[in-house]
Amino acid sequence: MKTHEGVSANERARARAMRRAPTEAELRLWRLLRDRRLSGLKSRRQVPIGPYILDFLCVSARLNVEADGSQHGESIRDERRDAYLAHQGWAVLRFWNHEILCNRESTIDTILARAGLPW
Repeated sequence: MKTHEGVSANERARARAMRRAPTEAELRLWRLLRDRRLSGLKSRRQVPIGPYILDFLCVSARLNVEADGSQHGESIRDERRDAYLAHQGWAVLRFWNHEILCNRESTIDTILARAGLPW
C-alpha cells in the first residue's frame, strides 16, 4: 500500500522533519517497534496519510499508534483524524507519553492485542 498517494510534498517534508526530532516517548516506542521487533510487525513512523501525519503505522494490522502529550487532551483535530482514519479502515490506539515511559509492558500488550498477536 502506498501511503504517500495524495500527500503533498510539504506534508512529506514535515513528516521527515518530525522523524528527525522525536519526543522521548516516541523514541522509546520506536525502539520497541522498529525492525519488526514486536512479534514481527513491520512498523513505520511519522507517516503521512491524507491530510494527517501518523506517529506509528503498522500496515499489515491496519493499525495506527499515537504517542500523545498533554496538548492532545480534548483535541477536536484528533477526533476528526480518528474519524477520517476509521473511514479509511485504520484502527487508532492512543497512549499518553507518560504511559509509554512508565508502563512499557501494558503498552506492548495493548498493541499486540489490537493487532491480534500473542505477546
